[in-house]
Amino acid sequence: MTYVLQKAVLPLDRDPDLLPLYLDPETWSTIDEEPVRVSSSAQLGNILDRHSARIAAGQRVSFGAYFNAFPASYWQHWTPVRHVELRVRTDGPATVLVYRSNGGGGQQRIDTQEVDGTAECVFALELTQYSDGGWIWFDIVADVRPVIFRGAEWTTDEPPTRTGKASIGITTFNKPDYCVNTLAHLSDAEDVLELVDRIFVVDQGDRRVDARPEYPGLAERLGDTLQIVTQPNLGGSGGFSRAMLETLARSESSFVQLLDDDVRIEPESIRRSIMFARFATNPTIVGAHMFDLLDRPKLHAWAEVVDRGPFMWRTLFQEKMPHDFSVANIRQSPILHLRLDADYNGWWMCLIPVEAMRSVGLSLPAFIKWDDAEFCLRARDADFPTVTLPGAAVWHVSWMGKDDSIDWQAYFHARNRLVAALLHSHESHGGALPRHSRRIDLKHLMMMQYYAVALRHRALRDVLAGPDHMWRNLATAMPDARALAASFPETVVHLEASHPLYSRRGRLVFKRLKRHSFDSPTGIGLRWFTARVVLTHWFRKPDPRNLDQPEVEFGKGDANWWRVPLHDSVLVSAADGSGMNVYTRDHARFRRMLIDSVRLHRRLRREWPRLSRQYRAALPRLTDPEAWRRHLNIGE
Repeated sequence: MTYVLQKAVLPLDRDPDLLPLYLDPETWSTIDEEPVRVSSSAQLGNILDRHSARIAAGQRVSFGAYFNAFPASYWQHWTPVRHVELRVRTDGPATVLVYRSNGGGGQQRIDTQEVDGTAECVFALELTQYSDGGWIWFDIVADVRPVIFRGAEWTTDEPPTRTGKASIGITTFNKPDYCVNTLAHLSDAEDVLELVDRIFVVDQGDRRVDARPEYPGLAERLGDTLQIVTQPNLGGSGGFSRAMLETLARSESSFVQLLDDDVRIEPESIRRSIMFARFATNPTIVGAHMFDLLDRPKLHAWAEVVDRGPFMWRTLFQEKMPHDFSVANIRQSPILHLRLDADYNGWWMCLIPVEAMRSVGLSLPAFIKWDDAEFCLRARDADFPTVTLPGAAVWHVSWMGKDDSIDWQAYFHARNRLVAALLHSHESHGGALPRHSRRIDLKHLMMMQYYAVALRHRALRDVLAGPDHMWRNLATAMPDARALAASFPETVVHLEASHPLYSRRGRLVFKRLKRHSFDSPTGIGLRWFTARVVLTHWFRKPDPRNLDQPEVEFGKGDANWWRVPLHDSVLVSAADGSGMNVYTRDHARFRRMLIDSVRLHRRLRREWPRLSRQYRAALPRLTDPEAWRRHLNIGE
């Protein structure tokens, strides 16, 4: 029997920004080790449908692009598959060339066939030389006449390690327009639906998905596959845990594919994830990459890890992210050829085998933030690895346009990071985490972001109170955090509908430096700067004139921790550009919160061993499916 591992696909949307993710028709050179586009022949008119395209006479098109190159290193390392066939169908006189790369990005041609008329080229490929990394892809060169590309597949005759379908779990809160768009794409993807048992839409909002005018038609097309589940808003952890529970109840489902609501999908990515999970040597969590929904060629992370010392998440090679595929495609980007192993994958799109859920339980009752990372770390400790699979991705609004570290979500950033570390860190007394957390407090205090510090201190006190608080405040932590904002005037976004806001000294604009280069103080200069700011904020009261009107204005990109604290009050643009926030120095609040921060973090470090034992002992009851059933009132 032949199994299709991956299909060549072309974009669903007629969006020229998407073309570099599917095809590379450009001619490239290199100047000062940077890729330079010599010529461009990309035209939307040459995309004929989902699986076919026109290649103009004398032109060459490479399928060495994100969604169409084959991630050979991942298949070799994580699956027993060693023999793959590439089948390429064309119509017209053409040359089909097959290339491979290694982990360093070195490329070589491994096969060539010349064809004419209606033809299918078959290439037998061995997955035996890709331990460190590498892709396989093909190019098509048209001869004296145009060539029509009719489709391609990567297949194997080797049987999968496991069978079974996947359920899809979409958690949503008042984003029905995104959800119906996702359902529409799924309903059109028959080859994906062949691998899907159920689509669970866990609706936690009051703007219902099934109230949208498009819903009846989608429900008719998807039939019994689609199931709407309603429940109170318990965040991502509550919604995804419900999807996990529903999946565990179905013998036909071997996996659950978690999807955020505010995404745009590439349906082939879902099919690839399921197939990879079927062939994986051991039950494996299969994650997907995240592209920026508002800047669609930009990839924000290749593989994500948790640094053990400060216990903080980050992407590997973060100095090279985000990667812009409109500037450099796979063939021009050596770092993208290396196989990178992830500690966890975000639940914007992540497939989890039922064996993992039965073994380690469901999500922590964390509401949002760190639930995905903690689950993957817990699964890894039980020998369920996470693989972030190249060629599988969604488009999601990136964190670059959000203020979630200083809005109500600051509570969950702090609380859930600490809980995850108490559960999984092996560092004595939390390692560098307490010191790092205290520095975050200090940075927010210096920047006059007192609301964020108040939420972080609430998180610390809850963690110190013990693990049972997580179930107690699952439904109330978010509304309580949002209610607290009323006590902090910097949380108000001032709109400019009535009149523009002005500062006394005008707007400060700084020269843009090279990417990942900063003008911030370092070393001894950093210590002197911090000491000077802290002493100023501690001893000197703000100028009354700056309380009546903001002193200066900063754009969001210029409002850095080493600039804002030098002023008594500042206007700062909101991350989404909707208006401005006013940050004003509060002498008494700074003193009180700084003292609280020192005391709380000292206590956290002192009590870390006891708390770690307490949280680890409580983990089974925090993640137990039956505990989730009780809190979701299922079966009552």
